Amino acid sequence: MRRAALRVGVRMLPLAVLAAATLVSAPRAEEPEGWRSFQGSWSAVGSRRTLPTEAGRTAAVVQLSGAVVLTQPMGASAGFQAEAIGFDDGGRLSAGRAVWTDARGDRVFSALSGDSLQAGRRIVARITGGTGRYTGVTGEYTLTWQYLVSAEDSVVQGRTVDLSGRFRLGEKQP
Repeated sequence: MRRAALRVGVRMLPLAVLAAATLVSAPRAEEPEGWRSFQGSWSAVGSRRTLPTEAGRTAAVVQLSGAVVLTQPMGASAGFQAEAIGFDDGGRLSAGRAVWTDARGDRVFSALSGDSLQAGRRIVARITGGTGRYTGVTGEYTLTWQYLVSAEDSVVQGRTVDLSGRFRLGEKQP
């Protein structure tokens, strides 16, 4: 089952690479003050390590990778290989970091926070910077896990719904 889950993640990578190529040449919808909005989805597979806590709760550290496919109001799309590491305290706290890498190797970094890592839970992210053409990028996005299931003892799979946000490119550093 673990190999099958990893194969799904690997199969998504070519889709993400092809989608990223269309963003470079497509016009972008501008919002006030240079903000650009986007919507998309994130499918991921990875591992989870757990630790029991008081009152029968379980704390977890999760490492995920997969494909993020974004669309913008003008119909342009972009694909990224996404990686995330998160911590869930078994109560009401979760926090993590994510990096999205495009077909050129340029990256977008973000900090994640929100409810515990379960299906139907909302996550809020702050875009904290980037490399290459994303140098100086800022913004935010939210997402809800449609499902986050444990396929085997330490393997976890997930898919988001209503991933949406906005970003603004900053001035590039010399």
